Amino acid sequence: MSVRANSKLAIVGAGSVGASLAYAALIRGSARQVALYDIDAKRAAAEVLDLAHGTQFIGSSTITGGDDIAVVADADVIVITAGAKQLPGQTRLELAGTNIGILEQVLPKLMEHAPNAVYMLVTNPCDVLTVAAQRITGLPSSRVFSSGTVLDTSRLRWLLGERAGVSTSAVHALIVGEHGDSELPLWSSATIGPVPITDWILPDGTRFTEQQLDEIAVDVRTAAYRVIEGKGATNYAIGISGARIVEAILGDENAILPVSTVLDGYLGVSGVALSVPSIVNRHGVSSIIDVALSEREQREFAHSADTVREALASLGF
Repeated sequence: MSVRANSKLAIVGAGSVGASLAYAALIRGSARQVALYDIDAKRAAAEVLDLAHGTQFIGSSTITGGDDIAVVADADVIVITAGAKQLPGQTRLELAGTNIGILEQVLPKLMEHAPNAVYMLVTNPCDVLTVAAQRITGLPSSRVFSSGTVLDTSRLRWLLGERAGVSTSAVHALIVGEHGDSELPLWSSATIGPVPITDWILPDGTRFTEQQLDEIAVDVRTAAYRVIEGKGATNYAIGISGARIVEAILGDENAILPVSTVLDGYLGVSGVALSVPSIVNRHGVSSIIDVALSEREQREFAHSADTVREALASLGF
């Protein structure tokens, strides 16, 4: 990856997700400067110190941070990970009220220090918060979006690769919709290499059945809950996937990623943030890509939109 000289990534929140994202960004060289901000001065200082101690081994990237919000000044990308932690058995949508309140406090201050930044939300429920963040900031949807189903898509491709006996990079499949319980895989366009997913011959000589694919989709949807039950939080994979999105922005890649933006007439959906295949570059989300959905996928996508819309309505949006 080619990173622009003096590129700066600011991360808001030094919890497990924010620290993991900072670590991934430093290891991958996602940005030349990484700044970590948190209102907990002791935690922020400790995380920065721990990361700084390893910078001899990571190239030319640097890490700074603390509890002074000025550390985000002139950032090119700001990733917001701060928020209440998702508890075992708690849905992402149940987190919404508390985390919107955090956005209302922090976003105006961030914009003062980094008015030209692209803003990406990782905090859940990220689709609901994306709508809230855009309204709070007044920025175009291209500059305020969330990591969406980039991680869910990675989970899906890993599971399919494991079942099919191929590398994850050979699997081409997407999760779209809500980053949550109503998300859906686009089986109608999924392939392994150039082969449609249902035509691929598995190691045992059989093909994927509709029931097997449905079970895989459930495994993807419930993956975060299983991790949370076992260790209290998900952090490593979202940190890596967040760093990957940052690279697409800072590298002006025109990469196609299923991030979540506020839609305007996409497949009949407006005013709701959902993940769809999007072109990501230095402007943020420069455009979204039309995809052909099966009748079942169209119904499920509409249901996902309704799920987020209902959550927004319950919060007064």
